[in-house]
Amino acid sequence: MSYISNILFAILLIVGVGFFVRNIKKIIRNIKLGKDVDRSDNSSERWKNMINIALGQSKMIKRPVAGILHIIVYGGFIIINIEVIEIIIDGLFGTHRILSFPGGIYNFLIGAFEILAFLVLISVIIYWIRRMVLRIPRFWNKEMTSWPKNDALNILYFEMVLMSLFLLMNAADYNLQQMGDEHYIEAGSFPISQYIANLLPQNVSTLILIERTSWWIHIIGIFIFLNYLYYSKHLHILLAFPNTYYANLNPLGKFDNIQSVTDEVKLMLDPDADPYATPTESEADETPEKFGASDVFDLSWVQLMNAYTCTECGRCTSVCPANQTGKELSPRAIMMKTRDRIEEVGKYIDKNGIESFKEKGDDKSLFTTISNEEIWACTSCNACVTECPVNIDPLSIITDLRRYLVMEQSDAPQELNVMMTNIENNGAPWQYSQMDRLNWKDE
Repeated sequence: MSYISNILFAILLIVGVGFFVRNIKKIIRNIKLGKDVDRSDNSSERWKNMINIALGQSKMIKRPVAGILHIIVYGGFIIINIEVIEIIIDGLFGTHRILSFPGGIYNFLIGAFEILAFLVLISVIIYWIRRMVLRIPRFWNKEMTSWPKNDALNILYFEMVLMSLFLLMNAADYNLQQMGDEHYIEAGSFPISQYIANLLPQNVSTLILIERTSWWIHIIGIFIFLNYLYYSKHLHILLAFPNTYYANLNPLGKFDNIQSVTDEVKLMLDPDADPYATPTESEADETPEKFGASDVFDLSWVQLMNAYTCTECGRCTSVCPANQTGKELSPRAIMMKTRDRIEEVGKYIDKNGIESFKEKGDDKSLFTTISNEEIWACTSCNACVTECPVNIDPLSIITDLRRYLVMEQSDAPQELNVMMTNIENNGAPWQYSQMDRLNWKDE
């Protein structure tokens, strides 16, 4: 019977990890649909950002309550699952607490895991109360429809169940150790579950059933959670690290220039200038196929990774001045719609191949769900970029969409068209000829 259990566990392990690897490969494939961009500069600063922001949660604690709870949940959940290593070994070989040989160190670790599990459980309950009882507004914006709302709740329920099973499993284990069962060697420290143990039946067979059932459901739940990440906003558990490493290091407000446009501006300002004196030969000859972006292929791979990393926490939208004044724009919705479009393209490619998509397309684009009203409501203030706890840049996507509308479609609000016409004709945003621009000095 033990061998059957070991074989079943091995199958579960292979299937669970196999699906996870397949989904990760699909995400990498989808991210690589974006244009190449070099983010290999200043590696020391990038490592510093990743350690401080992704690992150290430095931007999360700007909102102390949510930040501290997140550190407990994130740190606790990751640290507790170190025990998964032992669970996998025990599952494959039929052993029990195989890593208990260090003695006191092992007891300390199990005790620490239990305290963390209890803190995670309390934190998750508080999160649920904040979301469902206090109904904090940023969790209830109109883009938080049934799936985004339920996704967040599903994760909370997952964590509640997994932490409860961990403590219940240890409680039954503690009782069996006290009863001297030969398989349940005396190992570990149980500062939390020892109190739960008093509530359990004091019968060996029943306790073994509780312990084994909790053990199996706990590990199955971990594998389900692992594969659920692909479909969930909690993919940021993995992507926050590369996302913060490859984030833009330029000062906020500095936009990237299109070389061909820069060359034209230089010629307009000085017809005798050599526009190709500064850029390299490859840069000078480079003419983009399209100005701006209309679909995911036109965005960079970093922007697509941004979309997959979005936690849907709504901090960006909560500080967006356009959103706060009733405009249509929600930076969170921009990222969610971009991710949905990537997934839509990915599913088409899975079914028909990438060449088919490039040839035929699916008659959709980012503009299918992102409206012009949203795009032009943005004030380019960078509040969303500053606030994001994992350095996502919604503004870069909005800017590329604007570029496409202006430079490819000549589709800009009338006020901007007037301003650009004035700049072209008069050299200034105002509707005065260059001859009249200094008349104010005679008044």
